[in-house]
This record gives sequence, C-alpha cells and structure tokens, in this order.
Amino acid sequence: MKEIYLAGGCFWGTEHFFKQIDGVTETEVGFANGETEAPTYKEVYTDQTGYAETVRIRYDEQRADLEFLLQMFFKAIDPTSLNRQGHDEGTRYRTGVYYTSEADLPVIRKVFAEQQAQLAEPIVVEVEPLRNFYPADEYHQDYLDKNPDGYCHLPVELFAFARQARMQR
Repeated sequence: MKEIYLAGGCFWGTEHFFKQIDGVTETEVGFANGETEAPTYKEVYTDQTGYAETVRIRYDEQRADLEFLLQMFFKAIDPTSLNRQGHDEGTRYRTGVYYTSEADLPVIRKVFAEQQAQLAEPIVVEVEPLRNFYPADEYHQDYLDKNPDGYCHLPVELFAFARQARMQR
C-alpha cells in the first residue's frame, strides 16, 4: 500500500469523497504541516497553529494510482481558492498535497501542469513534503458515515461520482 496526504478544505467531506473511490483502502483525518506538537481540533480551529485539515489516504496503486487520485482530488476542490473551500474559510482549510516520497513528485507535477492548462487563474494548492501529521479525535473520523446529515461543503452528487470512477488502465 502507498499513501498520500491531501488537504481539501473541511476534512469530513474530503475523507468521505476519497472513501468512495475503488482502490482507497484506508483513510484517516487529521492535521498536517503545522508548527505545534499534538494539536487539538480546538487549537487548529484558531488558525494559529499552521495546520491544515488533511486526510491520510492509503491506496492500492493497482486499482487507484497517484495520478488517478490527484485527478479525483481536483474534482473535489477549487484549486484557485486560497484558504477557502465552499463556505469554510481560514488557513486550516487550505488545499495541499503532502507527499512522503520524492518519487511521487514527477506524478504530482504532471497532474498539476495538466490541471493548470485548463484554468485561467493560477493553482494555489500547496505541494510540500509531509512534515508532520496528527490524527484528529475519533469524533472526526468517518464523520459523515456516523452523521449522514452532517455538514459537508461538497455536493452529494460528487460522492456518487467517486463511487463510479475507475482508473483507466
């Protein structure tokens, strides 16, 4: 299994979106690339810790490779919106791709270049090595499974799209 860390605004919807994709084997919501040790949700919510709400995604690259997952990521975010996704605003809701292997960089750069070619405005999604990641409390894990009518910045139709999407071989 491989893993990638993606920040796509509120992690409840981002996690639920990726859980629908064939080949994603495990998800965990948490906080990435901040300045403090073991932050709480309440601390991150202040926007004073430098953390982004992030989803750790483990995947089977035979069924969903990194290129495919990043293409799907771009369908779930507004890549030109800085520190905001949907109605959620603040640095904790910034978008980002946090990698654990330098070998992922060529794929990340390729997908970003393809996406930028389709946009008039510049992409503002961070691309950085993962510096740290702290899982959020259990309350936040699989939030939309536990609370089907809970808040989500993503449209419900996007989850159905993700369930049907398949990597082209």
